[in-house]
Amino acid sequence: MNTKPEAPEFFPTSYWHKLDDARVQCDLCPHFCQLKEGKQGLCFIRANHHGNIVLTSYGRSSGFCIDPVEKKPLNHFLPGTAILSFGTAGCNLTCKFCQNWDMSKSREVDILADQASAEKIARVAHELGCRSVAYTYNDPVIFMEYAIDIAKACRKFDIKSVAVTAAYINAEPAKEFFSYMDAANVDLKAFTEDFYRQLTGGHLSTVLDTLIYLKHGTNVWVETTTLLIPGKNDSDEEINNMTRWVVENLGPEVPMHFTAFHPEWKMMDVPPTPGKTLIRARQIALDNGVHYAYVGNVHDKAGGSTYCHHCGHCLIGRDWYELSQWGLNEQGQCSQCGTACAGIFDKAPGDWGARRQPIHLSSY
Repeated sequence: MNTKPEAPEFFPTSYWHKLDDARVQCDLCPHFCQLKEGKQGLCFIRANHHGNIVLTSYGRSSGFCIDPVEKKPLNHFLPGTAILSFGTAGCNLTCKFCQNWDMSKSREVDILADQASAEKIARVAHELGCRSVAYTYNDPVIFMEYAIDIAKACRKFDIKSVAVTAAYINAEPAKEFFSYMDAANVDLKAFTEDFYRQLTGGHLSTVLDTLIYLKHGTNVWVETTTLLIPGKNDSDEEINNMTRWVVENLGPEVPMHFTAFHPEWKMMDVPPTPGKTLIRARQIALDNGVHYAYVGNVHDKAGGSTYCHHCGHCLIGRDWYELSQWGLNEQGQCSQCGTACAGIFDKAPGDWGARRQPIHLSSY
């Protein structure tokens, strides 16, 4: 029986401690926000309430939508299946190029219009045929208590949990949070400290540490995404350094997605990413030993499909989010040469397609 209210005003959290001057310090992420009574952290949804750090958005969402899992993007995790996606408000990074700024940069609780308990989300996902739930749109690490409760409820229906995250979180809370996740797409925003500091308000080292932990300290399936912004993080040198680091530290089987930037938020003066930039980045990754490299946010069937790294056979054909060719056998191996394809696969692909279906949980 669920004993938690549908949308509590304040939900208790861990990973904080009291300071000597009546403030409390949040220890969730490297910002270590020190808050006076009634003040909110940089993320907006963790606040000091009566000397405790509380989550102010538990049980509330900015909206729910059923997506293809490839939209997260995850190309090697239950391809073709439906995933129930949702987010809340706020973020613990301040990216000037945010593509979801209306939610992640929101400082208004009014956008948290849809309410649902963890158990209800799991039940509805099951009833609608979703194989997984995605904590996305804004970063789930800042609402980890809500995400964890949903993940626990989902396990009763064998529904997987997916974190779409910038991985800007301290080591101890990361261990707890990711112990409930089955897959993660990590936003590796760039590969220079200057980019992170000037354009995101964070630090590259924390993200790299989290990636190493995810790959070598958990069973979470990991893919990365880099939004290539013209003149900011799209040089051959930076992409070369990034892809070499991934191969050396995470391994060649971690899929890498290179996606196109579109002018948003505080970077309206920067042009969209040319398609040739994405193609070039993908080729650099492949040349450096990455087995699975993809382009995204553009129409490129070749750059969006999965190929056997041994014989070159097309394993999963993709046109936007529509699957076409399926070249895997029931063991997840290349049907031509028998080489295993890294990932988590069913015996056959799902048939959700490219549909995007907004839903209101209040209707269920």
